[in-house]
Amino acid sequence: QVQLVESGGGLVQPGGSLRLSCAASESAAGGTIFGLGNMAWYRQAPGKQRELVAAITSGGITDYADSVQDRFTISRDNAKNAIYLQMSGLRPADTAVYVCAGTRRRFPSARIRASNYDYWGQGTQVTVSS
Repeated sequence: QVQLVESGGGLVQPGGSLRLSCAASESAAGGTIFGLGNMAWYRQAPGKQRELVAAITSGGITDYADSVQDRFTISRDNAKNAIYLQMSGLRPADTAVYVCAGTRRRFPSARIRASNYDYWGQGTQVTVSS
């Protein structure tokens, strides 16, 4: 069973930056997992539905929610089985729990249905406030 563990959340002032990380591991064997496919960052704010923030294919094709375009950057390190979310120009509306999602399957498009992700992390809290 694959485990996804997020880190890097915290409290930041409006206009600030944060970098989230999501590392994948094979929980049973305790080792690294090979060949994850599509991965993504979602977020959920209190009282709101979960929404896609950014997604990336195994080959590096990316897609973003309109609300974060040009402010957030998703990237991946296949050798480390990790993805990252560099966030800048943060706004109070970005406050949410950010969750990493992944699948072993490889889709040609970055934007796929949430139901296609087989593995989900527990999330990391990002709070943007002065």
